[in-house]
Amino acid sequence: MKRFAVIGLGNFGFHAAKALYEEGNEVVAIDLNKARVQAIDAYCSEAIVLEATDKEALKALGLENMDGVIVSTGTKISTSILICLYLQEIGVQKILVKALDEDHEKILKRVGATDVIHPERDMAVRTSRGLSSPNMLDFVPISDEFDLVQIGPPREFIGKTLRELNLRAKYNVHIIAIHEIVPENFRLVPPPDFVIKDSDILIMLGKTEDIRKIKGLK
Repeated sequence: MKRFAVIGLGNFGFHAAKALYEEGNEVVAIDLNKARVQAIDAYCSEAIVLEATDKEALKALGLENMDGVIVSTGTKISTSILICLYLQEIGVQKILVKALDEDHEKILKRVGATDVIHPERDMAVRTSRGLSSPNMLDFVPISDEFDLVQIGPPREFIGKTLRELNLRAKYNVHIIAIHEIVPENFRLVPPPDFVIKDSDILIMLGKTEDIRKIKGLK
């Protein structure tokens, strides 16, 4: 079991805390708003009404012993920056902070954020890619340039081996796994002689622009 804290229980913070708790983790949920704390009480290990910009109050919670702390404090940029700074000074090793824009992200990283979250932007990208490329089942942005995607095979891939397709040379992408639906099987690092079926799901790693070329195939 891992231990997490979530500071700020708006929509994002509430659902982050609830999801972590439902996955079997110990979760401490923190907000200054008593109603929000009451709402999360059934979906966390401990719900606390606290002013998170009070450094001494934060220190008393023992957050440095957590596996991670999520900060999602709404639209007041200075609040999240101050909390992030205090968490870093307290000794929290993994600090995930919700950012409002790119400038906010830069400041957060300077004051100790290990991960910066852009939920609205990331969901917008995820939704738009799903709409524009219906054969893409899911994707995870690894960086600004690279994506890890699950994609249904284009028609011209079906019936061919990975050796024949030679995707690394032609598109500069890597098939790191294949989820076979019929029969149900998961192949990690499939062999070159693996023949792709129309029911397979390809787990592919590559640059966004290269994956986009494959998505454009019919």
